[in-house]
Amino acid sequence: MAHIRPFTDEYEEYRRDESRSSGEADTISFPASEDEVRDVLRELYAAGAPVTVQGARTGLAAGAVPHGGHVLNVSRMTRYLGMRQGEDGTFYLAMEPGVVLSELRKHLAGRNIAHAGWDEASLAALEAFEAAPEQFFPTDPTEASACMGGIVACNASGARSYKYGPVRPHVMGLHVALSDGDLLVLTRGERHAEGRTLRLVTESGRELALDLPTYAMPATKNASGYFVADGMDAIDLFIGACGTLGVITQIEVALMPAPAVVWGVSCFFTTEEASLDFTDKVRPALSHAAAIEFFDEGALNILRRQREASTAFSALPQLADDAVVCVYVELDCASEYQATSELYRLGEVLEATGGSESATWVARTEVDRESLIFFRHAVPESVNMLIDERRRTDPTITKLGSDMSVPDEHLHDVFSLYRRTLAEAGLESAAWGHIGNNHIHVNVLPRDAADHRAGGELFAGWAAEVSRMGGAVSAEHGVGKIKAGFLATMYGPEHIAESAFLKAELDPKGQLGRGNLFGEDVLEAALAKVAGGADAPAPAAGEKGGE
Repeated sequence: MAHIRPFTDEYEEYRRDESRSSGEADTISFPASEDEVRDVLRELYAAGAPVTVQGARTGLAAGAVPHGGHVLNVSRMTRYLGMRQGEDGTFYLAMEPGVVLSELRKHLAGRNIAHAGWDEASLAALEAFEAAPEQFFPTDPTEASACMGGIVACNASGARSYKYGPVRPHVMGLHVALSDGDLLVLTRGERHAEGRTLRLVTESGRELALDLPTYAMPATKNASGYFVADGMDAIDLFIGACGTLGVITQIEVALMPAPAVVWGVSCFFTTEEASLDFTDKVRPALSHAAAIEFFDEGALNILRRQREASTAFSALPQLADDAVVCVYVELDCASEYQATSELYRLGEVLEATGGSESATWVARTEVDRESLIFFRHAVPESVNMLIDERRRTDPTITKLGSDMSVPDEHLHDVFSLYRRTLAEAGLESAAWGHIGNNHIHVNVLPRDAADHRAGGELFAGWAAEVSRMGGAVSAEHGVGKIKAGFLATMYGPEHIAESAFLKAELDPKGQLGRGNLFGEDVLEAALAKVAGGADAPAPAAGEKGGE
């Protein structure tokens, strides 16, 4: 087939994603349409070849790193496919999975969405969109270069998930090509599970009865494994599935009116405990906080060094010498009066928890907010640069970043866990992230291979403790290949076997996303059961479905 090419040296970059992991592949394709994706899958199904789906490769869990076989890269599928407007005035935009988030934002803000080939109904909706107040897509992962297919595949979220949640509730429709090229067309609200059985019908008329795993998902921010619940909407199973159940070929998202006023407030504290107390108290005090973000002393010190050492970072604001921790709060409001009221309440909490208004930055203009966005994004970029520099001495090391979340009542507990165990292991670290959701990325910065091993062991211990707290081992980056072991810790072997069985029901040759979510042994056992006509694995003793 013309679409499938040998994986030669010119495609070297497609062995990797932002996790800095690397894999191998035999062939690669760059389909430009849903029909081409399905053609590629039909040919690969006949051959039984493993298939790794890629987009922009900005993921941090190695979900897009090939595991042998074929790389199916959808980055050339960048068309907008249509628009509609609901009875309540909501606009819905359909697109291909290769649309890049930064481009989507630009096109929405500029009201210049490419619409070649749209039908009359879509063109009418577009005309209404162009006359309406500005609309936006609220999901805000750190990497704006991510493509929409990848964002949906790992249920990405980002800073503004405190108010707007992850991408899941904003996805209204999906087309999903199965491993044999058959197609599922899913629309939110049209089909639900019966308990833990989900019945689907493909475009060809094939009926599927899927056995959903019986675990209960944690009541916290979560992107760990398959979304399952009694009576769940069918579309939610494929959001966050890490490319293991099908290839997303079309996405429809709901847009929202852009907030009229956005202010950013950076609050500095001289102790970490004060910043945690502030977070506990400011959450119930504010009605319009879109994001509550955190940067620890390690992260701030990296920024201090970068500001002095590199002209590229000279625009970073000067940090006070006694600033140990920063908590950033973004306010999305309908008016300046509303924003001022929120800022007043924030100031009261700040004073009550040991902060100081004089040591607080308030960004009211777009220029000021851009400076704070640069501040926020400079932290992970600086850490990546540091690790890349250290890799020149020891190529075996990589950055180790956690992605765990806990319920509100365990915020202080999980910080105590992190600080105590990092100190005991003698490891260098920097932490930042979404403290409003009790979701912090603790990054171990290994100096050598011994540090790298110790960091990996530490994360495994954290996964067990966070699971005991009722938390999630992956809150936004997905599980991919890197965190498959953590997922087993979180849900236990019986539930992982149920998950693998579900995958095998949809992907009977186990081709899609091999190595993601669970290991080869678990998958092979599930494939053998499905091939032999066995029933789904029995639930673990004493466990039942539900949330």
